[in-house]
Amino acid sequence: MSTAVIAADVLARLAEHKLQFSQAQPFSHIVIDNFLDPAFCEALLQEFPGFDRDLARNENGEIGRKAVHQHISRLGPAYRTLDQAVQSSEFLDYVGELTSIPKLLHDPDYFGGGTHENLEGQDLDAHVDFTFHPKLKAHRRLNLIVYLNKEWSPEWGGNIQFHRNPRLEPQEDEIITVEPLFNRAVVFETHNHSWHGFERIALPDERKELSRKSVALYFYTREREVPIKPHSTIYVERHLSTVFKSGRTLDDDDVNYLKVLLKRRDKHLERLYGYITNLMQEVEHHRRQDSLRALEIEDLRQQHNLYASYDRDALTNRIIELENSTSWRLTAPLRWTKTLLMRIRRRLARMFRQT
Repeated sequence: MSTAVIAADVLARLAEHKLQFSQAQPFSHIVIDNFLDPAFCEALLQEFPGFDRDLARNENGEIGRKAVHQHISRLGPAYRTLDQAVQSSEFLDYVGELTSIPKLLHDPDYFGGGTHENLEGQDLDAHVDFTFHPKLKAHRRLNLIVYLNKEWSPEWGGNIQFHRNPRLEPQEDEIITVEPLFNRAVVFETHNHSWHGFERIALPDERKELSRKSVALYFYTREREVPIKPHSTIYVERHLSTVFKSGRTLDDDDVNYLKVLLKRRDKHLERLYGYITNLMQEVEHHRRQDSLRALEIEDLRQQHNLYASYDRDALTNRIIELENSTSWRLTAPLRWTKTLLMRIRRRLARMFRQT
């Protein structure tokens, strides 16, 4: 069965995990250790691709420190097995039962998903994911992420965090922090308040060669039982570090840190302004189309009114008068000759085609 990639004891605890998922705060999620069959998870790590700069462009088109391989079936036998598993009815039914979201769909293109590798210095601001897949025409409902990091410490950063509301001050925001440990899976719903992200990765000098590795799988449904406001991915800039207090003298590191935050904020704003501009252009296009249609309708209405105002009896009498007029009778031979010539031309044309 396609669920064989999942560890047997995890499958056996489905009812327990289903309850944990439904009761979790700040939104529905679950953390499952030793999620995959141990040998299979080891194979995924062994076949994990090297960091590819060409696949490390961020949303602003810049080369960053996160590489994403979306075509996982090309990475090796284990990833082909995973690809076949996640699109099977057995696997989709298991995840649907776990989360109480039936009729799940997988994304054959792994849009935004696949293998994720994050290097030293990378972070991810708290955000909610896009809610609708433009190609599948389906609602995004679930994220399932499996981590592949055998050596990781919480003080290195890179821990996924679930937020109740990242716009609140940290002491007011409910934050759940989860280390990205080997064969640990996190499953969580995608909607308007499923805020998540991770802190900047800061590896010790003797571990700079490490990276944060994971496999991200996203699931969809054709319909959403409870409608939500559609949106693209929305980010919230992180709060200033607690070291910034009244009376503090800024050093070079502080200034550079603030510059990074300001640049990131400006990039988010630039991207949002781009979305707004595109939407305004689309609205204007539809307005022009509507204006053209309105003009066409008005023209048809005027023509209809014009024809409706005609006196049919008067028109008929006028036609009879023309047919009986001297000019009409005098030009009759010319009209007859023209008709005869047209018939001869058509007949000659048919003869040439036949030869």
